[in-house]
Amino acid sequence: MTTSPRNSPRQKELLEAAYVYALRSGISDLSLRPLAEAIGSSPRVLLYLFGSKDGLIRALLARARADELDQIEMLAGEYAADEAVTSIARRLWRWLSDDARRGLAALWVESYARSVMEPDGPWGGFARETVSDWLELLAAGRPATGRGTAAAEAECTLVLAVLRGALLDLLATGDVARTTTAVHLQLDLLDGTRIHGDGVSDRP
Repeated sequence: MTTSPRNSPRQKELLEAAYVYALRSGISDLSLRPLAEAIGSSPRVLLYLFGSKDGLIRALLARARADELDQIEMLAGEYAADEAVTSIARRLWRWLSDDARRGLAALWVESYARSVMEPDGPWGGFARETVSDWLELLAAGRPATGRGTAAAEAECTLVLAVLRGALLDLLATGDVARTTTAVHLQLDLLDGTRIHGDGVSDRP
């Protein structure tokens, strides 16, 4: 059986190299010529293997999401039974704010924004899928009886909004200490708040 050029070892090799390039340089203004030069290929070969520039971008986004899902699976495997969402969020923030993941975080944010602004482009669907992935991660540690309720969904959505907002600030300023303090402050406040099934919260 002949291996398709679009599912060949060479394509996978170039995709990995292009992904490393994207983590460093982003993909919003991706140009095939400098990318090809950086990874030891040519625009012609990239177009042959990926069909088009949009095809390459879609492949890079799929690769980024695969990386995201691998990390989610790893983090979820560390959860204790019935762990609070806020506890999960604290460990998730440590992971997100690590300097070693700055390029990956920037690529997610960039792709998220382009997905919102250009829903019919190669980024289409990326933002929605990312929201679902992270909400599932945050919900994974909740007691089974508390999952799927409106209150649980609201709590996870709030925590995700806090983490995403702090991540945007961190990427803009590089200030880990300040953003981490802010995240912990909000999570501490949430620890002291009970959210009812009707979405109303109060202090216990």
